[in-house]
Amino acid sequence: MLLTVFDSVVVPAADRVEAWTEVTTTALMPTRIRFVGPGNFGARIRAMPFGAAHLSALSYSSLLSERTPQLIRQSDPELYQLALVTSGQQGVEQARNNVLLEAGGMVLYDSSRPFTASAQAVERRADSLVFQFPKRLLPLPDHRVGRLLAAPLPADSGMSRLLAQFLTGAAEAHATYAPFGLVQLGGIGIDLVTAVLSHHLDGAPAAASATRPGLFFLRISAFIEEHLGAPLSPAEIASAHQISLRYLQRIFQEQGTTVSDFVRGRRISHCCKDLADPAKQELPVHAIGARWGFPRPDDFSRVFRKAVGMPPGQYRATHITASQPA
Repeated sequence: MLLTVFDSVVVPAADRVEAWTEVTTTALMPTRIRFVGPGNFGARIRAMPFGAAHLSALSYSSLLSERTPQLIRQSDPELYQLALVTSGQQGVEQARNNVLLEAGGMVLYDSSRPFTASAQAVERRADSLVFQFPKRLLPLPDHRVGRLLAAPLPADSGMSRLLAQFLTGAAEAHATYAPFGLVQLGGIGIDLVTAVLSHHLDGAPAAASATRPGLFFLRISAFIEEHLGAPLSPAEIASAHQISLRYLQRIFQEQGTTVSDFVRGRRISHCCKDLADPAKQELPVHAIGARWGFPRPDDFSRVFRKAVGMPPGQYRATHITASQPA
């Protein structure tokens, strides 16, 4: 599956529900969808490939979605999907379980079993990230995983927090990774889901495949994310994790990148987000650079231009203007 981008705003109002159903059938799985207040319907999706796995960033009006036995008989991609709610509320009913999640909650569901899902928008939209992958790649028995379908998976501690950080970071930085890196990250995501589910299955230890060095990369990348505003050299990162600099470099080489490129990419990603935020337009450009680890304005401008193709001031002007209502 290639990158899929859809925004209902480009579709005539009368055709939006049908168009949304078609695009989610391809990017996710076939479901029967009904929107609450269809006259105000709006939705966006960005479906990103990560090797055998895919990650979709979704934003939509309040809706009801149903995967029926008939739809399963017609087409079953045999996927697990793990959703992270980022705004609004999401409810899922499957396998005799029923959960209602607020922002920050996670839930697992199975394409091979009927389910009913609902999303309640706060203000205009509800938002979520959905990580999906073939069921055969999860090294846990189906009958055990079934206990966790439509059950709350809090994302505020331990491996669950790392998984939430992974999903958020992978969605933000998808375009910056080489194809090999995307495949590697997809495997890491599946490993991390395995670790989270194993933890919730009576505290059972994670499966062996979830102990690969890929999870070490996740721990280190989470550390980097928390310290982007501070001086952060590869040697300091290695020391903080009690590993050699050579081993640290090898971990990142296996992900198709280097430590320095990864840190720089995450800093630039946050700078782009802040520069395009109308709520931060009174904050000087150099202050945004300093906030994310570029204390020297000239260095910030040079590095940003090289990465993005334009100076930070021009990037801000272009994106804030584009976000203003016509």
